[in-house]
Amino acid sequence: MAGKKSPWGGGEAESGEPSGQPAADGGDASPDSPPPPPRGNGPRNPWLPPSSGEGRRGQTLEDLFKRRGGGGGGSGGPGFRLPQLPGGGSWAPVAIGIVVLLWLGTTMVHRVSPQEKGVVTTFGAYSHTIDSGVSLTLPWPIQAVTVEDVTSIRRDSIPEGDGERLMLTGDQNLVDLTYLVRWNIKDLKLYTFQLAEPDATVKEVAEAAMRQSIAEVTLNDAMGSGRASIEANVRERMQRILDAYRSGVKIQGVEIKKTDPPAKVVDAFKEVLAAQQDAQSEVNRAEQWANQLTQRAQGEATAFDKVYAQYKLAPEVTRRRMYYETMERVLSQTDKVILEAPGVMPYLPLPGLKQTPPADNTTERR
Repeated sequence: MAGKKSPWGGGEAESGEPSGQPAADGGDASPDSPPPPPRGNGPRNPWLPPSSGEGRRGQTLEDLFKRRGGGGGGSGGPGFRLPQLPGGGSWAPVAIGIVVLLWLGTTMVHRVSPQEKGVVTTFGAYSHTIDSGVSLTLPWPIQAVTVEDVTSIRRDSIPEGDGERLMLTGDQNLVDLTYLVRWNIKDLKLYTFQLAEPDATVKEVAEAAMRQSIAEVTLNDAMGSGRASIEANVRERMQRILDAYRSGVKIQGVEIKKTDPPAKVVDAFKEVLAAQQDAQSEVNRAEQWANQLTQRAQGEATAFDKVYAQYKLAPEVTRRRMYYETMERVLSQTDKVILEAPGVMPYLPLPGLKQTPPADNTTERR
């Protein structure tokens, strides 16, 4: 392959040796081969400028930057320059000044809403508390401000979602309890620095106070009329514990939302509850009947006392009157026939006479 003409006019063979020169190993080119054309008379390299006499090579990044920059940027780049002020000065001081002003404005001026307060710290240590409005502090990182809502009521539902929270009552029964705790911040300094996680602490204290209060009552009280007293006890216990922790939190109220038996025994519990309701209904019915009998007896006793008072005034008249009234009450409930005739038959079919209209001389008197 030695002696093959280069298409780029360089007169070089594929081995990289110039044409017409002997090879490194002594060469075996044919003496009859035509002499190579003069250098520069062959086809020109299309990738090089017209005046370039160099061999074939690819373009580099430096060549591209030189071409795009027009040669004005020197040998190292495209010649890019920052814009300048009309007077010829640099914009760099102006940009730095704007950044400094923005930094001072965002870290020194603080606007606090009416329901909020802010805690100012100097190098991380407590400095003072700012109220609502616009306040000035030293720039960050010298001083920093932490703003919290101290007026709005916060609500924690325990447990969160649809979870089951079983608690043991005083009569050794389990109850599934869901309740809501309402609280807010009363001392922002204590709330910020005293406890590591004040929100989680409030939930843990609420659960401990609720379990203690439930353990003091029976299942019927927890599911019935004892809810109000349980809520008051839990609120009082929570406030006492949080004050001992110096948490800066005020408990506004506790509300029991649901008290159900465990899900595994809910069917049996419903049957027991239905039986208890039936038993209570029977007891109420018996008490009602007893009250009616007692009232009737008391009424009869009162009437007898009045009759006895009249009897002491006129015993004979009272006895006769009582006799008439008694006979009237007895005879009014029986069948009777009264005959007023001079002759009476030995046999008188009284039931038959009851079905036929009485004679003219027969009268019925009651």
